[in-house]
Formats: sequence, C-alpha cells, structure tokens
Amino acid sequence: MTFWPVHGHISGPIVMIGFGSIGRGMLPLIERHFTFDKDRFTVIDPKDAERELLDERGARFVQKALTPDNYREILTPLLTEGGGQGFCVNVSVDTSSRAIMELCRELGALYIDTVAEPWAGFYLDENASPAARTNYVLRENILEARRLRPGGTTAVSCCGANPGMVSWLVKQALLNVAKDVGIEHDEPRSREEWARLMQRVGVKGIHIAERDTQRAKDEKLMQEFVNTWSVEGFVAEGLQPSELGWGTHEKWMPENARTHETGSQAAIYLLQPGANTRVRTWTPTAQAQYGFLVTHNESISIADYYTLREGDRVVYRPTCHYAYHPCNEAILSLHEMFGQAGRPQEVFHILDEHEILDGKDELGVLLYGHDRNAYWYGSQLSIEETRRLAPYQNATGLQVTSAVLAGMVWALENPNAGIVEADEMDYRRCLEVQMPYLGPVIGVYTDWTPLTGRPGFFPEDIDTSDPWQFRNVLVQY
Repeated sequence: MTFWPVHGHISGPIVMIGFGSIGRGMLPLIERHFTFDKDRFTVIDPKDAERELLDERGARFVQKALTPDNYREILTPLLTEGGGQGFCVNVSVDTSSRAIMELCRELGALYIDTVAEPWAGFYLDENASPAARTNYVLRENILEARRLRPGGTTAVSCCGANPGMVSWLVKQALLNVAKDVGIEHDEPRSREEWARLMQRVGVKGIHIAERDTQRAKDEKLMQEFVNTWSVEGFVAEGLQPSELGWGTHEKWMPENARTHETGSQAAIYLLQPGANTRVRTWTPTAQAQYGFLVTHNESISIADYYTLREGDRVVYRPTCHYAYHPCNEAILSLHEMFGQAGRPQEVFHILDEHEILDGKDELGVLLYGHDRNAYWYGSQLSIEETRRLAPYQNATGLQVTSAVLAGMVWALENPNAGIVEADEMDYRRCLEVQMPYLGPVIGVYTDWTPLTGRPGFFPEDIDTSDPWQFRNVLVQY
C-alpha cells in the first residue's frame, strides 16, 4: 500500500512493555496508523539488543524488568505523563497481565496484551500442580478481575494472532458455512445467538490449524532453540499441560485427562506437555498433517463463548484446540528439548526476516462436523509479502502485530468497555483493520477427516461411528 490510514489519535503517552520480535514489529504499525506525542513514547525491556531502533526515533527506553515490587513505581509516572489517556501495549513475558491491567484501569489508561501472562516463575514452578499451571487458571484469574470491577476503562485481554485474530476468523467462517449449507439467519447480536447459530450449523469442533513453512537460510545448531516468534513464550506454553475446550459431542476422554472444579468448566487438560502431544489436523497447503496440541487461551475462550446452557446444564459446546505445526527449525528444537527431559537449550534465537529463505505462515480455523464436513478459513501470509508490507518482522510476527493493531483501534473506539476478550469484540471492524496485513485470506472445504487412510498397517483404537471424535484426532502411539 502507498497509503496507510490513520485509525485514531492517542492523546496520552504510549508505554510498550517488551521489545522482542513482537515489540519491534509493533513500531512501524503504531507509527503508521496513530497520531501521538512521540516525546511520550516509552519502551520497557530488560534487554537492550535492539535499542538502536528506538534511538533512531528518539523514543525513550527503560532497561528494567518489571516485577511485583517495582511495576507500579515505574509505570504510573510514564502512563500519566502530560495528560490525555495513556495506552499500555504489553507484549512482554514474565509480567503479570492482571496486575498491569488493573493498574492501567486505575489510572484510566487503555491496555492490551497478547496473552494472559503471569509473573516470572509460574510456568516452571515444580511445586505447582498441573492444574495450577494451566491457561484455564490464568484466564479465570483475568475473568475474576472483571467480576470484581465490571465496566470501566477498556483492557483487551489476549489479542494477538492466536489468541485474538482466530476468534474473529471463527465468526466469519461460521457465517460462510451457514450460508453454504443453506441456513437462513439474522446476524447474531449476542453470545447466545452466536452459539445457537453454531449449534444449528452442526459444528462439532474447531482446530486452530496452523502450518509454518518459513525456511531458515541456515540450519539450527546443537543446543539452540530456533523459532519464528518468542522462544521464551513457546517453551513456556509448550511445557504447560496440553489443554482443549471440551465439546458436548465427545464420547471418550483420555485416561490422563482431568477436568476443573471451578469456573466455566469449558476445558480439560492432559497430564502431559502440549508441545509433546500430537493431533491430526489439516491446512490447505500441507493438507493432512500432525500438529502439536499446545495450550492456548483461545482454546478455552472460544469453547466457553459458544456454550449453550439450559439452567445449569450444558446442552452444546464445540471442542476447540490449537493444532500447531511450527517451522522446521522449531520442530527440531522441540525434539532436542524433550530428548533431554524438557530442559530448554542454552541459546534462544528468533528468525528475523533476513534469515528466512522462503515460506509462509498459514494460520486459520478449521470448523468441522457440519454437512460440508470441514472448512478452513484463514491467512496465508508469505515472508515475501511480509517484507513488502512492514519491516522488523517475519510472517508469523506480522499476523500477531496486525492483530494487536486491530485491538488497539477497537479499544480507542470503545474506551469504556471494561475487560474484554477477542471473542467479544466487533470481529468485522477488527478484521477490516487487520486484513491489509494478512496476505491471501481464503476459505477451503475439505473431505479429509482424522479417519482418512486409517487404520493402516497396525490396529488402532478408533471410533468409526464418528470421524470427528477426539479419540480419532489424538495421536495415541
């Protein structure tokens, strides 16, 4: 594009927490799409590896790690400096989303993050039970903050590519399938109406189905974890218990699955790490493939959002989970890490746009179980197009940063919405803002099911009565 629309004016200071791959990628998007006081733009990060990008712009840099003891002291003057309404963009690790979100709401500052992040130590706490280390617990912690203080200044929780963008894609995909199977309906206006439409369409479940085919120019080294986005983030979520939203159509549950006793009870978790749990899934380019059932907030929030109840009884809920095939270098990194009993490598490295030969990140939602079998809808963003669209990021990063941009625009336009999840936002407006950065966005039907080509040479514990049972999706050997 030769013209980038200005979506709004940020009247107060901007504070960005974190300056890793996503923080760097946010810089050109914030500069293009908002007017703001550049003298009140501050970045906070414990590392200064990319500080020159900020120095070039005259942006302030605070080299500190936020902790429970210092975050109020550091953030309060920065978010209130010079008047107007401040905006906190939290794209960090090891900082409590809830704590910072609540401070921002006290100060009247807008807030957005990409994950419900805890303080350092949560993910690798050997004294915590598997249930206590789940994303379910992290999400319930954010929902508790909303119950304690409803309404007020907008704080957008978990708004990246996934979680975030995929919740908007689910709504558009559902409307597409409803039209194609001939179900007449009005545009849903409430959570219950969206859930009833999904039930009518016959959706049994949703895979957040992603394939990253970006190829590194150089092979990874021994004891190096290479990825196309935050290695710290991927290692942390990959070592958490595998989690998924649990649908009402399911007839079987793994022996090592566990349920939750409090909260929405929309999800289960497995007593095994997500990045070492494989599932069968499908994307347009690779088609049938394995993915890792890594825990993600959207697996729980989407299942919860589309739940229908009659009194206390759940009458409909789709199964929902992430099915992620990362880039080849990350696959090798995972094999190496789990081969050494889950001990992360000595070196973490994120591939930037100059270190990638070719490929794309194909990220979408696979709605399955309806009369057309399965429908994938999503983004096919290549590294080549990413380089043309925005600097300082690869295709994976731009899918995330453009979703943060959309969430920021929505927050500016809805400044008193309280704490919100991506499922509750205006999906049309958010996709309108994000679409210029997503490359081809396509919808594809497929006849593939998890039973296609099975059983093979060996006997399998499968359910032939319903191809879309989780028993058939989970790789059990």
